[in-house]
Amino acid sequence: MRGISVQRFFDEKKDEFQLEALTESLASARPITVSDVNRPGLALAGFTGNFLADRIQILGETEMLFLETLEERERIRAIDRLFDHDLPCVIVAKGLEFPSYLVERGTRAGVPILRTPFSTTPFIHQLTEYLERVFAPRTHIHGSLVDVYGVGLLLTGESGIGKSECALDLVERGHRLVADDLVIVTRRRSELTGEASERLRDHMEIRGIGIIDVGRMFGIRAVARRKEISVEVRLKEWAGDVDYDRLGLEEKMTTVLGMKIPVVTIPIIPGKNITVLVEVVAMNHLLRVHGIRPAALLNDSLIHAMKRPEGSGE
Repeated sequence: MRGISVQRFFDEKKDEFQLEALTESLASARPITVSDVNRPGLALAGFTGNFLADRIQILGETEMLFLETLEERERIRAIDRLFDHDLPCVIVAKGLEFPSYLVERGTRAGVPILRTPFSTTPFIHQLTEYLERVFAPRTHIHGSLVDVYGVGLLLTGESGIGKSECALDLVERGHRLVADDLVIVTRRRSELTGEASERLRDHMEIRGIGIIDVGRMFGIRAVARRKEISVEVRLKEWAGDVDYDRLGLEEKMTTVLGMKIPVVTIPIIPGKNITVLVEVVAMNHLLRVHGIRPAALLNDSLIHAMKRPEGSGE
């Protein structure tokens, strides 16, 4: 099962969440494996049925006020019930004071205890967003990702077909480069997002020229950190025996990480302005998003014309 250690979580988010380690060790026998978190109020009160022990446990003001209402012996029993389960870690929110037994029991159980000054609900939202990014399904695709008129176009095709050159031409025409050569694709809920690797970000490899820095060459507005992928544009060498789509009545789809997105195949021949065609793909997609399908409208108009009686004068 894919997971991250509490130590890694602490190192990555210590500054942003202002995390404080209350236990000496951050080594946990159970890694963090899910993006959801849990508030263990019912477990502290005595009900442990269906307790979600695999999640990070968040202790907010409600949980701490409840513990304060208990006598010392009952408070110890309540905390023991929590640590009778194999937990990844416990985080005290809102910078609240905590029973000393909480840290003592966490240390004995090998469960790191952390604290943040963030209010409970906003912290849970930000923590969940971080964990969703960490555990989101991802893959790598060989291609270029460009933001064209606000539409994320994933340019794919065989090596040397001209993906990078097309992306560079689009940047020169005012569009934004997201990633070249290697696109990291992540699925979060119903959205596919592409971005470049940290090392390759803002850079392109152009055959005959070498590596160029697009951000420095064209300015900060020429690059984007990440973009939702809306359409895959496949560049293919022209083949005379292939019946290419000439009407566009049927929207073809491809599947990436279990999600379907439209795919458009553009045959490459010398002299064809691929950049303009790619821009048209983006604009046509925007029309489709707004319910306008030019090919279908023209087709319906022709069918209606053919059905009219001769000499009707319409």
